[in-house]
Amino acid sequence: MRQRYFDIIGGGFPYLVAERAGEIVGYAYASPYRSRPAYRHTAENSVYLHPAWTGRSIGRQLMLALLAECEAKGLRQIVAVIGDSANIASIALHRRLGFATVGTIRSAGFKFGRWVDTVLMQRSLGAGDSTLP
Repeated sequence: MRQRYFDIIGGGFPYLVAERAGEIVGYAYASPYRSRPAYRHTAENSVYLHPAWTGRSIGRQLMLALLAECEAKGLRQIVAVIGDSANIASIALHRRLGFATVGTIRSAGFKFGRWVDTVLMQRSLGAGDSTLP
């Protein structure tokens, strides 16, 4: 986790942490969608909340701040790669923030003793693809 943090901020991407009473309750970050230059205007986001802190708009606050920082950086697209189609809360959060489901990769991962789908969601940032970068 420490190395991931340093890789993300070292690459100029935002990494945000939500804290309540000295306890980390969630975090969100953006990272390169792909390493090839053609994808330099697209980021992938991740958002995580401590289970005891869900349902309190912390994920929404983190994501709104993350989207604003990504737009300020000049990114044009952001992709969410949600690691389980049963993760209804994450899918709903992204949908409320303007993400659209663009696909599902069936049984792409194996965790918690079962196969899990990967749900792909996408949202334009700033001018999106309406103008050249």
